[in-house]
Amino acid sequence: MRPDGISSTNGSSHTLNGSNASPSQKTAFAHSLNGQTSFTSSNGDVRTNGSQKASVGPPSYYGHDREEVTRILIQALFDLGYDGAATLLGKESGYQLESPAVATFRNAVLEGRWTEAEHILVQSFYPDRGGWRSNTGEQATNRERLVLVEDAQKNEMLFYLRQQKFLELLEARDLAAALIVLRHELTPLNYDIGRLHALSSLLMCPPEHLHDQAGWDGPISSSRERLLSELSRSISPSVMIPDNRLAILLDHVKQTQINQCLYHNSASPPSLYSDHMCDRKDFPLRTGIELSQHSDEVWWCQFSNDGTKLVTASKDQTVIIYETSTFSVIQKLLGHEDGVAQCAWSPDDSKIITCSQDKTARVWSVETGRCLLTINHHRHPVTAAAWAPDGESFVTAALDVSSQLCHWGMRGQTLYMWPEGFRVQDCAITPDGRRLIAADLDQKVHVYNLATREEEYCLALKSKPTSVAVSRDSRHMLINSADGQIQLVDINTTDVVRRFSGQKQGHFVIRSVFGGAAENFIVSGSEDSRVYIFHKEAGTLVEALEGHVRGCVNSMSWNPRDPGMFASAGDDCLVRIGQAQGSIDNWIHSHQRSAFNIKLQLVLSL
Repeated sequence: MRPDGISSTNGSSHTLNGSNASPSQKTAFAHSLNGQTSFTSSNGDVRTNGSQKASVGPPSYYGHDREEVTRILIQALFDLGYDGAATLLGKESGYQLESPAVATFRNAVLEGRWTEAEHILVQSFYPDRGGWRSNTGEQATNRERLVLVEDAQKNEMLFYLRQQKFLELLEARDLAAALIVLRHELTPLNYDIGRLHALSSLLMCPPEHLHDQAGWDGPISSSRERLLSELSRSISPSVMIPDNRLAILLDHVKQTQINQCLYHNSASPPSLYSDHMCDRKDFPLRTGIELSQHSDEVWWCQFSNDGTKLVTASKDQTVIIYETSTFSVIQKLLGHEDGVAQCAWSPDDSKIITCSQDKTARVWSVETGRCLLTINHHRHPVTAAAWAPDGESFVTAALDVSSQLCHWGMRGQTLYMWPEGFRVQDCAITPDGRRLIAADLDQKVHVYNLATREEEYCLALKSKPTSVAVSRDSRHMLINSADGQIQLVDINTTDVVRRFSGQKQGHFVIRSVFGGAAENFIVSGSEDSRVYIFHKEAGTLVEALEGHVRGCVNSMSWNPRDPGMFASAGDDCLVRIGQAQGSIDNWIHSHQRSAFNIKLQLVLSL
């Protein structure tokens, strides 16, 4: 089909199996060790008072720093709920989870002792001034100082502390005290003026809307833990290990193994017990089924959201719906007067929108095959449609400069029309419902806020985009271009994360989509009659599959519920179902058994 419409970072939190150690348990352990008071040495090492590191083995653990490994293990044992084992490991090794200053600071933040927390924080930025005196009159030492990272900013850390104090006062409806904090504590810091103005507006905010407008989730205890996690980014990990560090490291190990496995196609993470590598024979590389019900070029194919159905659309003006256990036809939708370029399943799979070169879009009931609504507003071919996540409205896109993007209600009423001025080849709404993405034939991609309808940004390209697809997590979009390149783009930052090339494209609309159990792959059609599968993270070509007899492979779809199945639609009038050899054998066996049962029933009825 032609494009013109003519034929863990620091501080992150993970949930682990077992119970997590409470902050108070960690703090209690950090304060004392086997009855001894500890100190933090100048380089951040945490040891028992007057003792050397325990000599229970070689100075390193298979090339890893022994102290780092031990302290991470102590933290992990607390996270898993094995408090006694964590305490025993600390006593036996001589290493502490946290320095006394960190333990005191942690307690002060979690218990809302803001003056004490600020004292420790400020003192940490001036380690050579002799220190402030404690309540007993004793001179403060390193026990009251945190070891900070090089780029730590005092005003930034103070701002976070005082912001929490301000928000808690607002929640308690102590507006007078909150105003004092705003005027005399937050404002003098002269940090993040935009955020300061936003905090000022909260003084008039109703209590029930405070959390939403402040971007402040959960109860005070949870928000204080998040505050501590944010502050920990500025504290040296030598004295305050980032939360759940072992879990984060294990995540990295698993992800690295997945990224190095070309054929990893499972939603289940690999085991830690052994090195991981998937077998090529378990990957869908063979054509198990050919669907030949269309009489002309097939321009579109897409599995339903639940994976139980497949819709195909063709230049022959028909749309066919199959069920995917046997690939028998359950509906054949007739009514368009020209080729059908694209279809879109509703979120609950009960309806389908079809987009045609006859300048109309139609909404159909999947169960009855009846046309529920016809959109005949556009004056040029309708190229694409996308449903809002609630299934109550949808957007149509067209090669219509005067009305290229329109938002419709289910009764056919116009909810919004975006300003005219360009032609749209494809569109998509992110699964989270936040953004509408439109591929402009004038070498641009427009990204709109779906709620406000405002354009967030316009991404300039070097070639005409022919299709756009969005990942399930709404983080990335996939853009096919007429120059034969596929770009993986971060929707939030607009950064090009990765480029894929090898498939042939230049004259026609070729589409690519995310695929695999965890969307580890990019699968694309091509003008050379082949299907190209790329590894998303590595950027490498996994396979270039032969299959279609002639012309272009126009559209691809990977079954969202069966990672061992994808579909391709081609100019040879065929839709081919790619499957792993094991799946093909099972399908053949089940159909042979069904055929035998039918014959047996016929014999018994005679």
